[in-house]
Amino acid sequence: MTILWAEHAWLPDGVVSGVRIAVSDGVFTEVSTGAPREGTVLPGLVLPGFANGHSHAFHRALRGRTHHDRGTFWTWRERMYTLAERLDPDSYYRLARGVYAEMVLAGYTAVGEFHYLHHAPGGRPYTDPNAMGHALIQAAEDAGIRLTLLDTCYLAGGFGRDLAGVQLRFGDGDVDRWAERVDALKPGSALVGAAVHSVRAVPADQLPFFADWDGPLHVHLSEQRAENDDCLAHHGCTPAELLDRAGVLGPRTVAVHGTHLTDTDLGLLSQVCFCPTTERDLGDGIGEARRLADAGVDLSLGSDSQAVVDPFEELRALELHERLAAEERGCFGVAELVAAATRHSALGRDGGRLAVGGPADLVAVALDSVRTAGTEPSGAVFAASAADVTDVLIGGRWIVRDRTHQLIDRPAAVLAEEVEALWRS
Repeated sequence: MTILWAEHAWLPDGVVSGVRIAVSDGVFTEVSTGAPREGTVLPGLVLPGFANGHSHAFHRALRGRTHHDRGTFWTWRERMYTLAERLDPDSYYRLARGVYAEMVLAGYTAVGEFHYLHHAPGGRPYTDPNAMGHALIQAAEDAGIRLTLLDTCYLAGGFGRDLAGVQLRFGDGDVDRWAERVDALKPGSALVGAAVHSVRAVPADQLPFFADWDGPLHVHLSEQRAENDDCLAHHGCTPAELLDRAGVLGPRTVAVHGTHLTDTDLGLLSQVCFCPTTERDLGDGIGEARRLADAGVDLSLGSDSQAVVDPFEELRALELHERLAAEERGCFGVAELVAAATRHSALGRDGGRLAVGGPADLVAVALDSVRTAGTEPSGAVFAASAADVTDVLIGGRWIVRDRTHQLIDRPAAVLAEEVEALWRS
């Protein structure tokens, strides 16, 4: 048994000072308040582990490299496709290992990897058809983060268009061959879920297959207005309506982005994952987060393209973007923001709470940095950044101590070396 003492802790009922936390066999066995100082002392604020609900790990190599020609969406897309063409299982493992280490250092204890880079260039399967997925699973294990591998079905290059160019790496031909490949995955410590890339990338006649999917199911939805316009032109309905007709929008289905929804769409969704730093980086727009929450939709958050890897930036952007759209403050309570940032259920996992019986995942945040000094503990989430994360416990094991990753030496150097190597190739 491990005994921890938190100076301040974010418990289900709010922030409490002087909290004793006992951990045994990877779960919390005691969380008591008013406790005397004993065991390992965690100064600052202790929060449940953050959940990264939507990630494309390889996009990390694009950071700071898509700003030329004013950084349009098309320059970004061109660079993304160039990068996707260059990765192989070995280089993907090395890059993802560094990306997942960066996530843990930032306070993420679980990640949902929306994985569609399946095959070799030209669409040729590797000897192991899941070589790229297995590279991600190994990278997550080595970085110490919990992984939900959302194996993505990607069959078309748009409405009525075949895959072409680098997109051939993404496709399996049809949904049955996609499922056959996924059945052969060796998950290791990962949880395997599924994803429909989008209604553009999975033809309508293939969508009903996912109506009976038993597990986490994610889908890019209405990220840009053009997607909605094209869907209306081809199917006479919105993407959400098309998914609903196919039976895809069950209670466990997570719609990613949901930036441009109609009133009817809002009533069809159970879960939405916002990715604020990516949505603003790509100029996608601001989703109606408050309306969705008021409609009973569970909100989660993700880092998506890794423009920023910082759960504090994502959670406060949920509020701050809403302020810009609504032209008023106080759209979300702080507890609602933390709940969105720690919603592990979106990944098919337990977690997101400091409570007896929960997975022993927690994050300690300094309250004495130049960013957080003088803040109230509960308000620190509006001031803190990933740089203020000092310690991260996952499954009862310290993965970060004193801002140092315990499993990967010099992760910044790992990232720099691999990113530079990819762009030299």
